[in-house]
Amino acid sequence: MKEKKESKRISWDEYFLNLVEVIGTRGTCDRGRSGCVIIKNKRIVSTGYVGSPVNTAHCDDVGHEIHIVTENGKESQHCIRTTHAEQNAIVNAARFGTALDGATLYCHMTPCYICAKMIINAGIKRVVCIKDYHKGGRSKEIFKEADVEYELGNDEMETYENM
Repeated sequence: MKEKKESKRISWDEYFLNLVEVIGTRGTCDRGRSGCVIIKNKRIVSTGYVGSPVNTAHCDDVGHEIHIVTENGKESQHCIRTTHAEQNAIVNAARFGTALDGATLYCHMTPCYICAKMIINAGIKRVVCIKDYHKGGRSKEIFKEADVEYELGNDEMETYENM
């Protein structure tokens, strides 16, 4: 009798987080090639990646649109040419009439504060991130306040040039 080989099937979270990384490769800003996938009942309902609005110039083609942001007395640089992966996933769902109430959002790093507020207002109830974001503290606070489950895959902080 042949010995049965044990399967090492990945979890649903691992599966969707792997998709996040592939989706992020479509990003058009090298400061944040992040992806996002939104799930309901273990089915993909929307995806998004960091990219410029439709029919507008991409960072990869024309350069970054850098703004200096001061938060809690500390300055950081942000490229504002593109829309965040989480925002694009939420907008894509709205564009095609897909409700996100009760959904899970998987993303590359802890969402920024603006994305966190959009996630809450879209009715998303769980957020799973691969890495942390250096400006994600307020997002974590508001997720807790709004009763949105937040999970971080590891303690690694996302870094990029000229943070």
